[in-house]
This record gives sequence, structure tokens and C-alpha cells, in this order.
Amino acid sequence: MKRRRLVNLFLFLFPATALYTLFVMYPSLSGLYYALTDWDGISPSYRMIGMDNFKDILQDKLFYKALQNSLIFSIAVVVLKNVLALFFAIMLDRKLRLTGFFRSVFFLPAILSSIIVAYLWVTIFNPVFGFWQVFFEAIGWDRIAQWDLLGSTSTALFTVVFVSVWQTMGYAMVIYLAGLQTIPAELYDAGQMDGASKWKQFVHITFPLIAPAITINMILSTINAFKEFDLVYILTGGGPFDSSQVIGTAIYKVAFETNQFGYGIAMSLILFFIIAVFALGQLWYLKRREVDY
Repeated sequence: MKRRRLVNLFLFLFPATALYTLFVMYPSLSGLYYALTDWDGISPSYRMIGMDNFKDILQDKLFYKALQNSLIFSIAVVVLKNVLALFFAIMLDRKLRLTGFFRSVFFLPAILSSIIVAYLWVTIFNPVFGFWQVFFEAIGWDRIAQWDLLGSTSTALFTVVFVSVWQTMGYAMVIYLAGLQTIPAELYDAGQMDGASKWKQFVHITFPLIAPAITINMILSTINAFKEFDLVYILTGGGPFDSSQVIGTAIYKVAFETNQFGYGIAMSLILFFIIAVFALGQLWYLKRREVDY
């Protein structure tokens, strides 16, 4: 029986393990190797150059600009998305007639492909025929209608932040809704009997008891924000003048546009360590917060 169970366990685990090894583990481990080479992604020959790629990255102005933009982008997206998601989750945590409808409306962008969302907003923000221009001209706000949000160095990055929050806020909202619905109604009744205002009920009841949902959303939001590529690449391409260049688009630029694959892989490894540091730091802090409450 033990042998049979081991055979069955092996048969169940082997397909998933083989696929994971082939498509995840092998590329990851080979990336560690190619990051130490000058491989151009095309030629079968390459040279081992050791840590030269990493040394060059530390002197690369493009990398520091992309890192700065990634930090700004990630902080803005994480804060705005979670604040709005929690707000709407609280608003929709009620048994009203249209609650289900609005939940679906807010969640709908999250199930759309990032490519579809990006092209949709490219059309909306088009300064010639986009809805943005048509709408504000129709109400007489011609000055705002002339804004080129994706073509200006001062607004491009924050416009991408807006689109990212619009797309992903609904997903975070559903996680907060799940956390809110586990809170017993008796706690709020007791708070009301003690004279606690709505704000005090939120601070002392709601916020502590949705700590696990906050942990999940903060970590997922941070990881996805640092990994962002699709929206930035389609909306702005990292421009104008690298004003919206994030690490994901910078990696694509050096790897596929200048054929420096070894350099691009080295940059992606640095991104991996940055994400790991932020994610593990958040996990440590937020888990401690859950215990404290």
C-alpha cells in the first residue's frame, strides 16, 4: 500500500513538477548564468565577463531613472489602490438593491487584459480625437481638453498610475470585501451601544480585523507594481524622454532594442532582489501588526 501511494503521488506530482522545472526553474537558473555573459540574444557564441554587467548597471543613468520612476509608480499605485479599494469595499458591504451590480462594475476592469485596457486609454487620452478632448471641449474647458497627458513629461507617469489603479482596484476591493464579511455584526452593535462613532468603529474594529486582507493586498500590489510593463509600454513606451521609464520597460529596451541580453538579464535579477526586499519587509511588518492586534 505504501509503495502504491508513493507511485500515485509521483504520478500526480510529476507533470506539474516537470512543467514548472522546464518553464520556470530552468529559465531562472539559466538567467543567473547569462547575466555573467555578454550574450546578445541572437549569436550562439558569447563571452564570460563576470560581474561587469552589474558594475555597468550601477553607473547607468537609465537604470537609476527607471528605478526612481518605479519607486514613485509603486508607492502611488499601492497607496491609491488600497485606499480606494478599502473605501469602496466598505461602501459596498451592504445589502442594498444595486450592491451586486456595482460590485461587478468595479471588478470588471480587473478581468480585462492589460493590453486591452492600455489601448482603451490610449484612445481616450488621444489629444486629437479622444474622449478626453471631445468631452472637455463640449463643456467648454478647452484648456484642459488640450492637455496631452501621455505626451507630457510632467504627467505621463502619473497618467499610467491612474490607469493602473483603475484596472486593479476592483481586485483589491474583492479581497477587502471578503475580509469585511468575516467581521461579526455583534461587534458593531456593541460599539454603537458604547457610543462609538463610525470612525472609531472603523479604527478599533474594522481596521484591526481586516489585517490579513491588508497584508495580502499590500504585498500583491507592491509586487505587481514593480513588475509593471504592459501598461507603461503601450501607453507611453517609457517616454517622453524616459519620464515614465520603469525597470520593466528599461529591461526590454536594453535587451530587445540594443540586443544586450546579458545586461538585461542582470537588470532583471536586480529587480528580483528589489521586489524580494520590499515584499519580505512588508510581510514581516504586516504579520507583526496582525499579531499585535
